[in-house]
Amino acid sequence: MTAADLRALLAADHVTHAPGVHDPASAALAVRAGHRAVHLSGQAIAATMLGRPGLGLTPSTQIADRAALLGAALEGVPLLADLDVAFDAPGDVVWTALAYQRAGISGLFLGDGEDIGLSASRVTSLVRQAPGVAVIAQARGNRTIERCRAYAAAGADAVLPTGIAERDLGRLRDALPGVPLVVNRSEAGAGDGRLTDAELAGLGVRLVLHPLAALLAALRAASLAYRAILEEGSAERVDRLPLATFATLTETLPVAVTDRIDT
Repeated sequence: MTAADLRALLAADHVTHAPGVHDPASAALAVRAGHRAVHLSGQAIAATMLGRPGLGLTPSTQIADRAALLGAALEGVPLLADLDVAFDAPGDVVWTALAYQRAGISGLFLGDGEDIGLSASRVTSLVRQAPGVAVIAQARGNRTIERCRAYAAAGADAVLPTGIAERDLGRLRDALPGVPLVVNRSEAGAGDGRLTDAELAGLGVRLVLHPLAALLAALRAASLAYRAILEEGSAERVDRLPLATFATLTETLPVAVTDRIDT
């Protein structure tokens, strides 16, 4: 998993969809489905560790720890991760990015701040001091286009605008010709007005995120299984992954010494 692989996707002339993953099993399933990039979001970690929706407060150390568990399952597929909480100083953001790189993260989504100049300086520091991690700079709130322009000028590999509907991305493409765009199809957003991959590619979009779709589907299936067990004493009627298939997902993953059982 390298930043070069991710940058190649951002430089392509088509859209790549990056689903959310949250553990080795989900990562292996995403790879088997054929995905070429995956996303570890702060929301997914908050959901699986705390049982709560993400509030933008997932510590970067928890994200790095979880990412380190996914490497073998990803088989070289680039992993993107949120940088939800980090110190404001550019040097501290660089330290976090280097920790992400050691954990196997190929690219990070750098959160926006109120001060455009300070946020741009973070991007510049990352580009210069942590080139092994691709930087996708988020731009939120007022003056989104101005923010995206500043972060692209600072060297970000791509920008992720918020508050701009997909159908209105033409304004951003015109303002930032040649800059790769990223779209977040979060479950919190509405699905109205979504464009086709061909339309998105024509607007400069190169990456589309689906941070919670698979996790919420898994939780829905689990809720149905629990209800069936309560009411019927069995989950036979609930569609489930065959046990034999599940076994093959992890049979090639390394086993920690403490997990081995001597025979």
